[in-house]
Amino acid sequence: MLDSTGFMPTFRIQGQVYHKAGSLMSLPNEEEKFLQIYFLGNEEAEAKRRCTLIPGTTKSLIESLQKMLHENNHYVQKFKMAIEDNPIEDLQIVIKADRKPIEGHERVFNTPALNEVAIIIAGNDFEKRDIVLTKRSNELKNICETHISYDALQYPLMFPRGEDGYTININQVEPGTSNQINKMVSAMSFYAYRLMVRSTENHLLNYRQLLHQYLVDMYAKIEAERLLFIRLNQKKLRVDEYIHLKDAITNDSDPANHGKLVILPSTFTGCPRNMHEYAQDAITYVRHGGKPSLFITYTFNPNCKKMTQNLTNGQSKTDRHDLVARIFWQKLIKFMNVLVKGQVFGSVKYWLYSIEWQKRGLPHSHILIWLTNTLRPN
Repeated sequence: MLDSTGFMPTFRIQGQVYHKAGSLMSLPNEEEKFLQIYFLGNEEAEAKRRCTLIPGTTKSLIESLQKMLHENNHYVQKFKMAIEDNPIEDLQIVIKADRKPIEGHERVFNTPALNEVAIIIAGNDFEKRDIVLTKRSNELKNICETHISYDALQYPLMFPRGEDGYTININQVEPGTSNQINKMVSAMSFYAYRLMVRSTENHLLNYRQLLHQYLVDMYAKIEAERLLFIRLNQKKLRVDEYIHLKDAITNDSDPANHGKLVILPSTFTGCPRNMHEYAQDAITYVRHGGKPSLFITYTFNPNCKKMTQNLTNGQSKTDRHDLVARIFWQKLIKFMNVLVKGQVFGSVKYWLYSIEWQKRGLPHSHILIWLTNTLRPN
């Protein structure tokens, strides 16, 4: 979390995000941490350990939260039961990646239901995407970002009952009829639905800085899913025809040093090929229309009426990135309609814009307008 003196604190990541989990119980002569604290066996000791790890916390609040999780979170309950019922040290607890989601529709998930948590005494009876937790170990286990249980395990306070998150095998259904469609729900669609403002309160939008982390984490998951699709479908994308691949193979360096080449198509937002095509489109306007007639910078006012009207439960403007993005986009579209369709400066031949985010967390847009009749000062 990076604190800034501007609009808001910003949560940022750089590079690939890795998700790991330790063992359920600590090694001898080591203090409990993270998941291990749930299984101390004593509420007082559990609260004391949490307060020690996070100075300044209110003990009564910690006790209330951990009681809620012990009573309602099915992962905490099943892990605890597995430890108590199986005193063996080489115990492994596996959360299956291909299990049926909680309350999954029978017409969508019509395969036999799997146990959500499996107990394995020894061996490797699990798939690559399964979450495998050991009883005692100093080894960290990788967690696949598209595992259905990831959200609940990473954000227990946001999903206190252990609600399911996104997974790659959720089928779409027709609204109203629940008829299955031969398409899968994308991570983007899943989290857009989960974070939508509703007439009934969406509790996820009240988590402030934790919501910021959740948004960034889930978008990293969205990009990871897209990159995986691109990596597995290089032949369908016809990457052999890309000139940059030919350049990489025919240059003076050793091809063995390139590793496995994965070419990002221009449809992947933000990649060099994508930005290059946008730049070429802009240059085409200049080639045909000359220099633009107007250069306009459109900024966002966080104190606008639409913003303040949609804040609830004591929220501040810095708590709702989703509102900032949505309101700015709606206002930008309306502004462009005024410029282009309303012709306030005259008939428009061409136009383009780009959206950027200031360091203080607010968006702005740079707009170029080519007019049919160039404006001239009197």
